[in-house]
Amino acid sequence: MPEPSQNNSPPAPGRRYALICPCKDEAEHAQATIDSLAAQSEPPTLCLFVDDGSTDDTPRILAEAEAKYPWFKVHHRKNTGERRVGPGVIAAFNEGYESINKDDFDFVCKIDADLEFPPRYFELVMDKMNSHPRYGNYSGKLYFRLPSGELEPEPTGDENAVGNAKFFRVEAFEDIGRFAEEVGWDGIDGHMCRMKGWIAQSEEHPELRIIHRRLMGSSYKGIFHGRQRWGRAKWYMGTGPLYMLAVTAYRMKERPVFIGGIGILVGYIKSMLTGYPRHGTPEFRKFLRKFEHRSLVIGKSAAAREANERTMREWDASHQSAA
Repeated sequence: MPEPSQNNSPPAPGRRYALICPCKDEAEHAQATIDSLAAQSEPPTLCLFVDDGSTDDTPRILAEAEAKYPWFKVHHRKNTGERRVGPGVIAAFNEGYESINKDDFDFVCKIDADLEFPPRYFELVMDKMNSHPRYGNYSGKLYFRLPSGELEPEPTGDENAVGNAKFFRVEAFEDIGRFAEEVGWDGIDGHMCRMKGWIAQSEEHPELRIIHRRLMGSSYKGIFHGRQRWGRAKWYMGTGPLYMLAVTAYRMKERPVFIGGIGILVGYIKSMLTGYPRHGTPEFRKFLRKFEHRSLVIGKSAAAREANERTMREWDASHQSAA
């Protein structure tokens, strides 16, 4: 892995990015995440770890990083009790985000503390974001490292940046109203981007493969509980029943086989039967259902690509006529 850049000059306009990492009891993974950030070809302008009251060795790891790297800072929250995912993570992120000056950055990225980024990751992500002014959010793809050392892809859609590494143009992040502080936040933001005329995308690229050190959905009360939370997120977001059945069938093949898909459906049905609330306005849910129905016809990747191309085409046409 290459050494980090020794250039201490401030980043050029369009290359200023802030990372905000909510974390709690991540001693097993945080050092690897920090090491991968330190090795970036373009280190962050700011990396803010928001420690949500860790009781393990995480505070020591973060303190050592803060003393070592000028771009690394730690924001401490009071211990909020047991590990919280979804809304709890976003509450911690929001507290960190409110503590920074948004005008100092072109991009903001929410990351998790159990990731390893390849050395040119953020350089290439910024290149992509700067390739068109309507890129709202973007990421690479997630991979597991198997005991053999081989990488196995973690299935993720192309229509949004992965929730573990949400790289946003600050303007777009503010335009969509930031993250919803509820389950499903990491799907809602991509659909809000499209509704507002921004591009949301994740993309496979050999130098954008993020190592996920922990199986998604396993960090709190196990896989089945995590998959039920996923189903509740789909209900809250506004996903329709037909599309939900398609999601369940698709996810059946993932680890753990069958159980994970059933867990998602159980979470969705339980939320429906208990009257769990739904996100946003009827306009948003109508927009979401239209995208979902299009995805069932031509595939989700194709539907996302179609939406992105339309956004770029319409923006280019409007600005050419204005010129």
